[in-house]
Amino acid sequence: MTDKSRGGGLDLSKRLTNYKRANDISLRKCAHCPDYTFPVRPTREDVERHFLESGHSRHDSDQNDLVDRTWLRIKGQQVRPTSNQPQSATDQHTTASKDNADPSTQTSVAGHDRQGATSPSSEKNKRKDGDHRSSHPKRSRARQQPQVSGASHAEDSDFQRDPAHKAGRLWTPEEGASTPRRPDAGRSKEKDGADLPRAASNRTFEHPRSSDFDNTEVLIKQPETRPISQEQLVAEVKGIYAGLVMVESKCIEVDNAQSSNNETNPKLNNEQWQALIALHRTLLHEHHDFFLASQHPSASPALRRLASKYAMPARMWRHGIHSFLELLRHRLPASLEHMLTFIYLAYSMMALLYETVPTFEDTWIECLGDLGRYRMAIEDDDLKDREVWTSVSRHWYSKASDKAPQTGRLYHHLAILARPNALQQLFYYTKSLCVPVPFLSARESIMTLFDPHLNGTQTRLQEIDAAFVRAHAILFSGKNTDQLLSSINEFIDSLDNHIARHTRRWLDSAYYISIALGCSLLEYGSESNPIMRALKSGRADDADVPMEEAETFAAPTQKFLDALDFAARTHNVVLRRFGDENIRPYLHVTLSLLQHLSQFPAAMGLIEEKMPWKLMALLLNTVMPTDITTETIKIIESEEFPRPDKGDPRPLPDDFAQRGLLWVDKYYPNDWFTATKVDDDEKYFEVASMMEERSQRCLWLGCRLATSGKWLTYDEEAKQFGVSPQFDIEIPDLSTDVTPAGASEDADVIIPDAPDASQ
Repeated sequence: MTDKSRGGGLDLSKRLTNYKRANDISLRKCAHCPDYTFPVRPTREDVERHFLESGHSRHDSDQNDLVDRTWLRIKGQQVRPTSNQPQSATDQHTTASKDNADPSTQTSVAGHDRQGATSPSSEKNKRKDGDHRSSHPKRSRARQQPQVSGASHAEDSDFQRDPAHKAGRLWTPEEGASTPRRPDAGRSKEKDGADLPRAASNRTFEHPRSSDFDNTEVLIKQPETRPISQEQLVAEVKGIYAGLVMVESKCIEVDNAQSSNNETNPKLNNEQWQALIALHRTLLHEHHDFFLASQHPSASPALRRLASKYAMPARMWRHGIHSFLELLRHRLPASLEHMLTFIYLAYSMMALLYETVPTFEDTWIECLGDLGRYRMAIEDDDLKDREVWTSVSRHWYSKASDKAPQTGRLYHHLAILARPNALQQLFYYTKSLCVPVPFLSARESIMTLFDPHLNGTQTRLQEIDAAFVRAHAILFSGKNTDQLLSSINEFIDSLDNHIARHTRRWLDSAYYISIALGCSLLEYGSESNPIMRALKSGRADDADVPMEEAETFAAPTQKFLDALDFAARTHNVVLRRFGDENIRPYLHVTLSLLQHLSQFPAAMGLIEEKMPWKLMALLLNTVMPTDITTETIKIIESEEFPRPDKGDPRPLPDDFAQRGLLWVDKYYPNDWFTATKVDDDEKYFEVASMMEERSQRCLWLGCRLATSGKWLTYDEEAKQFGVSPQFDIEIPDLSTDVTPAGASEDADVIIPDAPDASQ
């Protein structure tokens, strides 16, 4: 070839390049605003974003999607078909799916052969930065491509480019037309492995320019994954467990060595603390891998049972977290920074397990509450941070108590978080001892609340609250019994004015006080208490109780008699407030306790003489509305638990407070607390509409107590409550200004000790 012909060829190639560049720019110009040029190789999101920002219409008069058309027009200039015939829809979809595939998923066959089966422990090294998502079992990135047909290879060969194109030389129709299709049969596996990555290079296609163009969505195939076999999973679990036991033994050895001689052991430096934290972090990671592997979706039932069989959640908490936290706590304040670091580390791990291993959800929830309580306890500098972690811990414990309402341990933890609200602390401590699964360690913890009152230490409590707590401290401990009567008198003398002064603010105190008094009648869960023995016997018929056992029930201790006197005197003050709606939570809790005890005559016989039945009947008559409807009458006279006519039930705050106690075992329906999900912050939030529902509940309980006619009576014609002749006594100092039966619910509040102006 001569120099002239060579120069002419170069000049022609240069002009062709300039022409294609200009044509490329013109194709990338927006048809609606010619001043705007799309970037090179724009994505559909780029085109759609420009349409949104510029306010262009997405559809033309024929309802064609202009975003798709613009995007396809721009992409059409990059690769054109090799023939004059337009590509078929199948070819277009195939090309589009390949063009949009993630290049990271297209690897060589050699890469596929190196990939193992997916296993949970393969993510161990990916979660060191604390990212929760990195700890999930992930699909292997490289998977062997499925065998394709000869037609697919032929189609793929049309888009193969030799390396010369990568140097920047543009494709021309002449080159495409002269490129013969390569036979598929002669392609070896090695050739496939070498060609596949090049097939993943950016390729575009051009839709046929037809007026009846259909908008289609490009689908991307999901990468294939290899399921792990049962044998592989068992081997994985065994390997993880072997490593876990080794690390666990080392943690136990180190923790015991450091805890045995706190005074003689030298102080640890930062590097030593960091080494201990790294050791326990490794144990937590091993446990995490074990849980993911043993609870894998393809694991057999026997494999899933391993975690429970070997008590893995308890071992993780005991050896991986709690023992080291106690070591750090005993080395405070020198270990403060390291303790904070480890608490955050353990909290993140527990939160991850809560999300990924739901089998042991109850355990993770309680562990999260414990970690929040540790974090709260060591915060002395920032009061706001302390309140935040108190709220976090309370949230987890409340969530746990919803799942296990009969477990006293959780109420004990909530009592610790209730500081400095002594009344709420007393409520939670006593409740933790009067549930089917009591937390006996609370008998020691409750003394941290009682000791200051027994020792005469000055507190910041109101005098009436201090007197109430002090009376319970004496009843519980048996100390300072000479101060019991004076403490009860101080509380009783101030109670009426205190309720009148606090109005609606006394609603929560009402059920706190009533529940604490009920627990005192049970002698705070003492097994020797006659009522406790009657309740736990499970017998509600006198004929089934032997004479010897009945005599045992009838032999109350002095502590029980003092508690009964305390409760009866409080009832006499509160139940006199006939027109005060704010005492109805107190009435509700008291009636629920009495209704349950009425099924155990031996237990009821111990308290019936001291209960103010006449006051209860008068109070229930004031609760009964004058314009009572037929539907309301059916509700309160029915034997079934009152439920709302419409919608799901919404438990009252006093329902949540009583939940789990011994005397509400058969009170609430099974779905009462589960039919509607109530947030923790809203459980004890009083809504105005609740008062009417609470009133109906009290009337319903009154009717249930009146069915036997032994204590209360109910006249279905007059809709009035009364008492049996045995308890129809004259009430001393009863104000004559009592709201008459059937008075309106919105009548004025009557303060009994205020004289009537009309007299």
